[in-house]
Order: sequence, then structure tokens, then C-alpha cells
Amino acid sequence: MTGRRRLALAILSAGLIGFGAIGFDATGQAVAKDKVKVGFIGPLTGGTSANGLGGRNSADLAVRLRNADPKAKYSYEMIGLDDECKPNVGVQQATKLAADKDVIAAATHYCSAVAIATVDVYHKFGLPVIVWGAVLPDITYRNKYPEVHRVNGTMINQNQHNAELVSKLGYKTFAVIHDTTDYGKGHNKYFSEALAKLGGKILGTFGVTSDQQDFNAELTQIKALNPQAIYFGGLTPIGVRVRAQMDKLGLNNILFDATSGIKSDAYIEGLGKLAEGTLSYIEGAPTERLPGGKFFMEKYAAQNYPNPPEAYGAFAFAAMTLILDAVEQAGPDRKKVMAILNNVKDRDSIVGKVSFDDHGQNTVAAITAFVAQDGKWVVWEDSEYAAGKRKLPGQK
Repeated sequence: MTGRRRLALAILSAGLIGFGAIGFDATGQAVAKDKVKVGFIGPLTGGTSANGLGGRNSADLAVRLRNADPKAKYSYEMIGLDDECKPNVGVQQATKLAADKDVIAAATHYCSAVAIATVDVYHKFGLPVIVWGAVLPDITYRNKYPEVHRVNGTMINQNQHNAELVSKLGYKTFAVIHDTTDYGKGHNKYFSEALAKLGGKILGTFGVTSDQQDFNAELTQIKALNPQAIYFGGLTPIGVRVRAQMDKLGLNNILFDATSGIKSDAYIEGLGKLAEGTLSYIEGAPTERLPGGKFFMEKYAAQNYPNPPEAYGAFAFAAMTLILDAVEQAGPDRKKVMAILNNVKDRDSIVGKVSFDDHGQNTVAAITAFVAQDGKWVVWEDSEYAAGKRKLPGQK
């Protein structure tokens, strides 16, 4: 080791250089790397915080790995903000992040109601973002904003897969409960359309608020309609309350067929045995089966984060990695980074190939169905329900 390198390492370990990481030029001379700020926004508190914290940790992991790479041109700092899964808070946080000119790009939003509310902010300030979890199609397709991209799929694909599976399983009549945000209304729209094409029938549709506590009135009406299944379009907190109140009204013989919004450990923890037999669907494959899933999980575990990555953590990691790659290529310039992201085609990532279309939407549309079995989410094809060893509620 050269004297210069020893000196640089001693200075670094003493904490005397705080503005960037240390690199070395071709002659072995220590060079301080310029620091670049990137952003993350998700629900870090509230009922969907498990997903937000998993997403934040996963994006943070991408930053940590890049900072540990001696070949990286820059040192990265991630600014993590809490949108609380509330549109008004999300707009405030998006504005705060986008107004900071030192922030070059960001991985943003798990909740669709927040993501759709913020797209105008990113467009106004010219901040390139990659959505890492929200599934409402309008986030990318309502406008043609060059700043807005999404690495995961949309609820259109999710609900087509849902309708096909439950129809194949013999369920023909449904009641729908959905929250009245854009997220819930979108799920209701796309599931109803997909189900109708397959000959299924919606007996009744019930919109509920995202903070509603008592569902006795809706569930009493549903009980009178006598559907084979309840389709639920909403997030974990409401899903837990609805399913628990179904039990109190004696509706355990009705399938609870839900969306990606409840694909969380918190759903099973909140319900215990009542979660058994619930269906849910997410974009992509289970993390451990993704092309880079093993690598991701090993690196995630090594950081000793206090909570798991959850269903969309791998997408947050992939989103932040694409951002860091673009900065490394173009430098810390929003317009140049945006131009690179708008030309992402057939790019390898831990979630598989990523290709953004002319609206910034990843065109990969693989969907995986899950069922709650023995206190955990199990891929449908691997479950005892799919094997015929167990029966779902209402199955003969």
C-alpha cells in the first residue's frame, strides 16, 4: 500500500472527510468522490408502513452497495421521505424533494392514490422518478410525462390473472368491496371487466372509505346476496378489518379474493388463523424466485434491517439501481438522467428484464398468485389448495 493510500484511509477512518467517499486515481492518489443526492418516498408510518419500510430499506441497500463499489464515480446519499399513504402528504413530500435541485432522481410511492396525485409535481420540477410499487395504470398512462416511469406492472394485468384463476376454480358470483380512492376504484373497474368477459357476475358493489372501521352494514347486505366470493380492492388495514368482521357475521364460507394491496406479512399477523385461504396477487415472481432474488435477499439480510423487504422491496431495489446506473452514465444532471431512463430497453435487473415504453411503463407483465396457508403467503401453484389437499372457502 502506498503512503498516499495509507494516509487517505487514515483520514477516512478518522471521519475527517465528510463530503464524499474516497476513490483512487490511476496513480493511486486519493480522490474524494462528489456526493450525489437521490430520493425515496413511501409510506413509512401508518397502516401500510410495512411495505414502505421494506421498500425504503431495499432502495437504501442499492445505495449502500453502490457506495461500496470502488468503480462508482460518485458517492450517493438517499433522502427518504414518508408520504403516509396520503395524497395530500405525498404531494407535500414530492414538492419538497423535487424542489431540492441537488436531488437528481427518486424511487417513489407504494400507494396508487399518492402516486397519481404527485405526477404533476415531478413534471413541473423536471424530477425523473421511477415508481416502485403503485399499480394504478393512470400513473403512467393518463399523461405522457417523460419524468415518470414505473418498474412494476399495473392492476390491469393483476386483475386479468385474478379473474382467470377464480373462474377456473369455479367461482361465478361475487360481491365487491373497494376503497373509494383511485386505487380501489381502479381495481373494481379492471376486475369487473375481466370477470364479465369470463361469464362471472357481480351481485353488488360497495365503496368504502380508507379509514372506515365498521363494515357491518355492507357485510349484512352481502350476506343477503349470498355470493360465492368477496373481491376486495384495498390495502392491508381495511382488509384486516373486513375479513375480521366477516367472521363475526358468519361469512367464513365465502372466499376472500384480494389484490396486491394486502400482500403483506402485516395482513397475516393482524388476522392470525382468519387469514387462511385468502388470495392475493402481485406483479413479478416471489422475491426468492426472481433472477436476482437470491443475491438480493443475501445482501438484504447482511444489512440487518429490522424489517423484511416485503412484496415490492425488490422493485424498489431495481428502481434505485436503474437511477444510480443512469447517474453513473450521465452525471448528476436531471435532464440527462431522464433521457437515459426514457431509453431503457431490455435491461437486466433483479426483477427480470426492464423495458420502458413511450409512457415510461415497464412492459413486463408477469403476475404471481398467492394464498395464505399456515401463517404465510404461499405461491398458489405450490400450495396444498392448488394440489387439491385443501379446499378454499366455498369450494365443494
